[in-house]
Amino acid sequence: MKITDVTLTLFAWDDIPATTYGGHSARSAGSSDLGLLSVITDQGVTGHAFLGSAMNPASTDGPGLIRHLKPMLMGQDPLDRERLNQDLWRRVRASTVRCIGACDVALWDIAGKAANQPVHRLLGTYRTKIPAYASSAVLSSVEAYAAEAQQYKAGGWAAYKIHPPTRWREDIKVCEAVRRAVGDDYTIMLDSTWSYAFPEALRVGKAVEELGFHWYEDPLHDQDLYGYVKLKQLLKIPILATEYPISGLESYAPWIVERATDYLRGDIAVKGGITTLMKTAHLAEAFRMTYEIHHGGNSHNNFAQLHVAMAIRNTEFFEVLLPSGAQKYGLNPDIDPDKDGFVHAPTGPGIGAPIDFELIKRKTVTVLR
Repeated sequence: MKITDVTLTLFAWDDIPATTYGGHSARSAGSSDLGLLSVITDQGVTGHAFLGSAMNPASTDGPGLIRHLKPMLMGQDPLDRERLNQDLWRRVRASTVRCIGACDVALWDIAGKAANQPVHRLLGTYRTKIPAYASSAVLSSVEAYAAEAQQYKAGGWAAYKIHPPTRWREDIKVCEAVRRAVGDDYTIMLDSTWSYAFPEALRVGKAVEELGFHWYEDPLHDQDLYGYVKLKQLLKIPILATEYPISGLESYAPWIVERATDYLRGDIAVKGGITTLMKTAHLAEAFRMTYEIHHGGNSHNNFAQLHVAMAIRNTEFFEVLLPSGAQKYGLNPDIDPDKDGFVHAPTGPGIGAPIDFELIKRKTVTVLR
């Protein structure tokens, strides 16, 4: 089997609600575009992936994928995934990690389709369902967080995670209100999105530790290894870091060696695909560490990451980032937890995502070749 063409179809995403998750992210509002990546082979098997998100249009990264990564794939056997993954990473300075991730997903999609198996079967299935948690946007008031947490608890979801206003005193009040709203026996987490100086991070950490939060995510700057080591020594609550910077497998090594975090973190878009996620999850497993998979940035990435979640034992939850209007687009149907709060393993060959090709056709802006 040989790759004969690589195309990226840019399609419009309109009517996105105004949403933010902290100071690190732009406020999504209005419109963006996604890219449908198609890796075409001489045996009639095409691998697909999505590039982009509500806040990171595919038109930003897409030209670099076609210019710098497409030549690396043309004429190659798509089943040589590890070799191709290594080749793609050599072009990371010219392209982006998001583009590498999309190419990697498309190659896994081809492999699953060629074998007529879901990708999680190729990875090695560990489970067929996983509990989902609701992950908030930054909301307008303390009361709004409390009400939303109650809503998802009542709906049977396994847990609720707070993206707070990122003003530490106000953040503590939000955490206190959510705990009161859901009671002592419901799982809640805090993701402070790299917002605090060390003294603030310690104060908030002590507060959520006392409130019985499940984990404390990204309180300090994403590369403040020194600060994380100190913070971990002073807190009992598990710290979750390493979602950023945008990087590959090697970036995790100092966090483990320096004992700077309790849990590791990553997703397809910011870590470079299924291949990197699986390697990192197994690296974490060797140290008895949890590897929590972050939201993937778009609907197809989330579908791809669901295969990873089904193939590893050291992840607890599947993240569903709110609101749906700023996260879900291009699949029909999209991923939704069942009445018991579980998300189930895909069963179709390859990634098996139900891509809405009719929507993409209607909303196509251009095709990059």
